[in-house]
Amino acid sequence: MKIIDTQIRNLYDLEHTIARDLMESYCYPWEVLAHIEDTIIKIGMQLPKDEYDHRENNIWIHKTATVFLSAYLGKNVIVGKNAEVRHCAFVRENAIIGEGAVVGNSTELKNVILFDSVEVPHYNYVGDSILGYKAHMGAGSITSNVRADKGLVKIHTEDGDLETGRKKVGAMLGDHAEIGCGSVLNPGTVIGRNSNVYPLSSVRICVKENSIYKNQGEIANKDHK
Repeated sequence: MKIIDTQIRNLYDLEHTIARDLMESYCYPWEVLAHIEDTIIKIGMQLPKDEYDHRENNIWIHKTATVFLSAYLGKNVIVGKNAEVRHCAFVRENAIIGEGAVVGNSTELKNVILFDSVEVPHYNYVGDSILGYKAHMGAGSITSNVRADKGLVKIHTEDGDLETGRKKVGAMLGDHAEIGCGSVLNPGTVIGRNSNVYPLSSVRICVKENSIYKNQGEIANKDHK
């Protein structure tokens, strides 16, 4: 994946997120991470009171959304129309859960934007990440957001490394990305639109759109499997 392919405009259809204005203000998705909390509070204060329930700690839940009693919502959270936050989900803080999105059993979220119709339904950890429209993470797949040496995260592209200036960066998943069960997306991973990652993968690179990631040395174009 080239540097230009990691830009917001090449990963996401911004018609499918309530955070559109925020994302239009930046070039790369990881630049957005530092501003999710403030954006949630700003958007939340403007949401229609007849459509959203407003709880303490800056939590807004659309009246058509389903939040299970066993789910935990920490602070600074927006749950969109027809979204589901299921049994024992742990939404720590700073999370936008888009319209029709699913946050499932024992899934943990922290500092994330989930576009509309995203599914993280079974035992997922998603931290410091942005998941595009209809992106899906298979059971047990996670975003790793901190390097082992605690250094600043870099984005590894075909054109060279991009500095993020952040110690915590998870994964940026383009629209319709599919992550196989049990996979680990290492810090700074970018998955292009319409791309798939095989189950049990450990991904450390940027994967271009319309690709199938089979292992570190084997990435196929979907048109030439």
